[in-house]
Amino acid sequence: MTLRPFARMVAVAVAATVVSLPLAAQIPQKFENLQVLPKDIPRDTLVAIMRGFTFALGVRCQFCHVEREPAAGAGGGGGGLNFNFALDDKDHKKAARVMLRMMDSINTRYLAGIPNRDDPPTSVTCITCHRGLSKPGTIETVLLGTHARLGADSAIARYRMLRNEMAAGRYDFREQPVAEVAQKLSAMGKHDDAIKLLQMNQEFYPNSVNIDMQLAEIYLTKGDRDAGIARLRAVLAKNPNDRRAAARLQQLGVQP
Repeated sequence: MTLRPFARMVAVAVAATVVSLPLAAQIPQKFENLQVLPKDIPRDTLVAIMRGFTFALGVRCQFCHVEREPAAGAGGGGGGLNFNFALDDKDHKKAARVMLRMMDSINTRYLAGIPNRDDPPTSVTCITCHRGLSKPGTIETVLLGTHARLGADSAIARYRMLRNEMAAGRYDFREQPVAEVAQKLSAMGKHDDAIKLLQMNQEFYPNSVNIDMQLAEIYLTKGDRDAGIARLRAVLAKNPNDRRAAARLQQLGVQP
């Protein structure tokens, strides 16, 4: 593999400041066990790429690399962290190699075949998917996973915490992701949990008629006709020309 597919990665890495100078000084002049990166890669380029990994995934070097035991009599304050970079004992390092090969294939094979591609071309890098997460994910997976383990209230609390932090651009906090999670929960028969999520969603998007419409359908599905009708009328209060709500009320035999 040539160095060329990593040019964008290096550019991102140079702007990051995660790897400290003392730690960079530990990286040897001659590298061992390079399986994806070029074996003759310049040292400063390798340091920049490693820095890019830590920035993109929001991790430190020990995420992939094995730490050595402190030397006897070294004390606690002098040397800081010390790594055996050549070891492959950690699965994260093995996974990183797979990800690098995948990224190379995307950039050099698949994206290269797109007609009228941008010049300079847009390329995939680690941060494209990770966005500061060690394991890429969406707010939908966070909500569904938390709900499965701990229930709706915990999922809502988790969402609020991440939203307050804005999670460094890691997640999509528009209304649609929560709406999709609510739809999945409702399809599983968990109508009350779906309603809780949508009520939270409406706190952030109070003018959304789509949330009212979705709530109306879930209330009707669970058999709460009055609450469903109230939500349909809330849609029309916000948008008197909404044909969906008017048609649904007619189906229910109710005047808008």
